[in-house]
Amino acid sequence: MNKLVENVRQFVIAPDDDGIRVDRWFKRHLDATSFTTVAKWARTGQLRLDGARVGPGDRVQAGQMLRIPPVEAVRTTARPQRERTPLTADEEAFAREMVIHRDPQALVLNKPPGLATQGGTKTTAHVDGLLDALQDDLDGRPKLVHRLDKDTSGALLVARTSRAAAFFAKAFSGRTAKKVYWALVVGVPSIDDGMIELPIAKQPGTGGEKMHVDEAEGQAARSRYRVIERAGNRTCWVELQPLTGRTHQLRVHMAAIGHPIVGDGKYGGPAAFLTGGISRKMHLHARRIRVDHPDGGEIDVTAELPQHFAESLASLGFEEMAGNSMPINDFVPPTREEKKAKARAHAKGVRKARRGERRGRGSRDD
Repeated sequence: MNKLVENVRQFVIAPDDDGIRVDRWFKRHLDATSFTTVAKWARTGQLRLDGARVGPGDRVQAGQMLRIPPVEAVRTTARPQRERTPLTADEEAFAREMVIHRDPQALVLNKPPGLATQGGTKTTAHVDGLLDALQDDLDGRPKLVHRLDKDTSGALLVARTSRAAAFFAKAFSGRTAKKVYWALVVGVPSIDDGMIELPIAKQPGTGGEKMHVDEAEGQAARSRYRVIERAGNRTCWVELQPLTGRTHQLRVHMAAIGHPIVGDGKYGGPAAFLTGGISRKMHLHARRIRVDHPDGGEIDVTAELPQHFAESLASLGFEEMAGNSMPINDFVPPTREEKKAKARAHAKGVRKARRGERRGRGSRDD
């Protein structure tokens, strides 16, 4: 077999990349590969998604396998890959301090607020750039399988092997992975335990940097919230569970119902900031992650609050124990479509039973 064919590169599409275009995927993850090169690979059949030919404008789905040519085949057409700058001793120590769970297949990090998950334009400090410090001999460099916003803190799952990366990608795309967030929000929702079902799309004119509710063109998005404690009508502490994985979903949804996350000026504007010594940093924290483990059992990890969030809870008179005592509820209320389908199935069953009754009456002996 040709050596170049043997060394093709394969990538599992992560949940956070679900629905994006192929060319956008390259821009995010292999930005040294030009659009011209991607188009050439597609035209010559070298670019494959789950074995099928794919073009730059086609969209990918979480869990799919993207096959691209080996490095040797593209050196003459693609820009040289950027070499990662060696980490300093302080950066290595910082990366190790983030680890709150470690096993042969996975790491869970407690990401601090203000640190991006991945690099981008003008973003040089990020979790992905620190993963070299956590590399070992198992299967090379650890691999990100989902993301948190730069200003969101908390539990971030990282795969230590390729097998684990594929396994976790399916868990996130299949919504079997459970993520619980804590947040402070402005005001108090009228319903203590609610479901938000509002489709989300990129806001035009923002270059994809901001999302908004779009009933016509948006992708379906569902978020559950539960009020833990309240401070009068000024603010409350809520538990949030994203039941889909759209960009900025929790932030968009809470702002859309009139209760933006404290410190989230992007979606809440000036109203998102409280007075009285409450930090202006965003108060959104990935408190807990629970996901099946590739080797059996499950990973269930809780991430401690960052200092500013803990201080805000204390200043408002909230006790962390109140949030810890909230029971994990895996019940997910059915969507409108599921309710309609169930109603149609019920009506069909009733009609069928009535037809049987009429036939039965007609065949009786008098």
